[in-house]
Amino acid sequence: MAVTAQIKEHMDVISSDRKTVGKVDRLEGTDKIKLTKQSSPDGEHHHFIPVSWVDHVDQHVHLNRSGADVTAHWQHGRQ
Repeated sequence: MAVTAQIKEHMDVISSDRKTVGKVDRLEGTDKIKLTKQSSPDGEHHHFIPVSWVDHVDQHVHLNRSGADVTAHWQHGRQ
């Protein structure tokens, strides 16, 4: 996927309804984006979202899902 090459650390991740849902920590494998702990609602856990949710990348990572959908379906990490 060409879009993964454009995703860089500390980019804001923006939902389709223009809400910031986190910041990129790094790519996890080829199919997940790991968000920083600091951008998590609890500030203590990483969250993961699939690359398939990415609509496009410019100076931010834009998702094709609403903020509520993202936070309802992201994966929780304990690392």
